[in-house]
Amino acid sequence: MTMHSTLQRAFNHRRVLKVISGLNNFDIASVAATVKAAEFGGATFVDIAADPALVQLAKSLTNLPVCVSAVEPEKFVQAVAAGADLIEIGNFDSFYAQGRRFEALEVLALTKQTRVLFPEITLSVTVPHILELDQQVQLAEELVKAGADIIQTEGGTSSQPVHPGTLGLIEKAAPTLAAAFEISRVVSVPVLCASGISNVTAPLAIAAGAAGVGVGSAINQLNSEVAMIAAVRGLVEALATANNRAIA
Repeated sequence: MTMHSTLQRAFNHRRVLKVISGLNNFDIASVAATVKAAEFGGATFVDIAADPALVQLAKSLTNLPVCVSAVEPEKFVQAVAAGADLIEIGNFDSFYAQGRRFEALEVLALTKQTRVLFPEITLSVTVPHILELDQQVQLAEELVKAGADIIQTEGGTSSQPVHPGTLGLIEKAAPTLAAAFEISRVVSVPVLCASGISNVTAPLAIAAGAAGVGVGSAINQLNSEVAMIAAVRGLVEALATANNRAIA
């Protein structure tokens, strides 16, 4: 497996920002706005639905690496043919509201199926937050053995913040931060902390052992491109500050 050089450098420096448009978001205008915000805001890479038309759109708007997300391995085939640089199994947040659960055995099976189809491409796999924390750690180890190059955590949909403001943002991110802390200690691959992350909690993800963060709704649900670019820049600055403090 050869990881995109831009990505490899960012992972090495532990300041990766993945901007997510949404696994089930096929709206061209929405995806285009998110990709542009990632480009102009200084993100590391973008994550879009596994759709060849969306990949072509993203490639026309940015030079950033393009990741495609799906939960069905066959959906990656055309997206990779269209130019996707890496692939992601998950994130599962959008499915929980529909009552769809992803258990450890299924995620492991999906990973193995995907590796058979794509033995070389960089593969990121999300660990479902519905599992107990020790089960998440165990699954992460098995996913790496099965060929995952990046492990992603989630959990924003399970947390119910009770406070407004900064405290609420920390409460929202707590499950994914906890998973990143535990998983990063046992796997040799980079961990991306996603789901419920904001510029307040991005530095906490780095402190917890993550190599970067994935952020979706904090960017893609804003109602103007200017606001979206500002949100991306805020996250980039937050990650840079976290790393500078760690070095100091």
